[in-house]
Amino acid sequence: MDCCKSPQYDFDFAIIGSGSAAFAAAIKATELGKSIIMIEKGTIGGTCVNFGCVPSKTLIRAAEAKFKAEQIHFEGLSSAKIKVDFKKLVEEKDQLVESLQIGKYQSVLDKNPNIKLISGEAKFSDQHHLNVGDQIISVQKILISTGSESVIPPIAGIENVPYLTSKTAFELQELPETLAVIGGGYIALEIAQMFSRLGTKVTIVQRSEILFQEDDDASAWMTNYLRTEGIEILNHTSVKEINKSGDNVLVNLFKDEESFSKSFSKILIATGRKPNTKNLCLELARVKTNTDGSIMVNEFGQTNIENIYAAGDVLATPALVYVAAYEGNLAAENAFTGNSRASNYDVVPWVIFSDPQIAGIGLNESQAKAKGIEYDISLLELSNVPRAIAARDTRGFIKLLRQTGTDRLIGARIIAPEGAELLMELSLMIRYQLPISEIAKELHPYLTLSEAVKLAAQTFDKDVKSLSCCAV
Repeated sequence: MDCCKSPQYDFDFAIIGSGSAAFAAAIKATELGKSIIMIEKGTIGGTCVNFGCVPSKTLIRAAEAKFKAEQIHFEGLSSAKIKVDFKKLVEEKDQLVESLQIGKYQSVLDKNPNIKLISGEAKFSDQHHLNVGDQIISVQKILISTGSESVIPPIAGIENVPYLTSKTAFELQELPETLAVIGGGYIALEIAQMFSRLGTKVTIVQRSEILFQEDDDASAWMTNYLRTEGIEILNHTSVKEINKSGDNVLVNLFKDEESFSKSFSKILIATGRKPNTKNLCLELARVKTNTDGSIMVNEFGQTNIENIYAAGDVLATPALVYVAAYEGNLAAENAFTGNSRASNYDVVPWVIFSDPQIAGIGLNESQAKAKGIEYDISLLELSNVPRAIAARDTRGFIKLLRQTGTDRLIGARIIAPEGAELLMELSLMIRYQLPISEIAKELHPYLTLSEAVKLAAQTFDKDVKSLSCCAV
């Protein structure tokens, strides 16, 4: 007999939302033999497949293909001017989104009769009951996984301007002639470079520095590089007002004690994201939230209400699709096995899909200082990496942080073409405290990018420029 099953409820498990956290939770709950109702007010699949990761990355790759064809580094090859059919690229993006929506989400529902999907907006009436339209659904356990939405700052006039967000930017049918990107984080940089490479004149407006959460070397490197691609970057600049000006948008800016205006075809707001929790009526279930609307949970994904859990971008944890899936799986397991597994965010790799990519794991310098950890630095420019030299593309660097007096890696930052492919070796070094000196001795195939990890590890104690090929 299932000790957790109760006949007094319509379903064992209600999942609000249908993104990666929701589906990971649903799959785990079916493995545990539970009946599930999934409630989605919008499009099945959540942000990542429909409006975020998938559409952005395929268009980024298209823009990168154009850039590489026009910027060949071998004198024996001629470059070519690539014609852009933006409408066709968007159609291809839509086809990919639809195929993955069906293949990775709808197919899961089709194969699992224990999961019922209904369309509508869920609102709590108490901790065991949800209102969806005119339905009242009783459930034993509930998972909140409603994701996040774009933060729209209170800029004067913004309500009168048809601004873009990271969602609507990928729904355009025509390439804008000029584009203002407000913000300097990962979404802003990815979209700015993509549109620039496809032919739009792009200006990034940021109150502080782009990549302000990272160390100055990474921020400065990317600022200088993006400017070489023709992107205008206005750091330490604030937006005072936005107005319509014919078919364009007039943006009033303030920098260095001076006001000035610039006109753009479109303006995109990329100033962060916030949890989608406002309309859930959480107060009726007495679920506690933080001041930003994110839901408070313990290490098991459980809220202050025993039978209610939360996962994904509604939490104040890293807003990454793979983290959301991890949290959904964990929450479902804990909901029905008595909080048997605690979450662990010690090692969370992340990537910004610019070109070159920006990737990281563990602590940066600022974070290490804030924790009072003394550290040593190994900084290896890609001009020392044979793979990069042979490809005639030495953009970027690898920086490793070693805790002083130990052989332990505590953090890494990478700026390199396809640099994210190096993350998992570095992640395992941190997770299992593998000695840096031992990694420096391991056989890394020559002329692979992974050799850069070995060289960076050697750089703590040696000058790699004085070493022969493959030396240890």
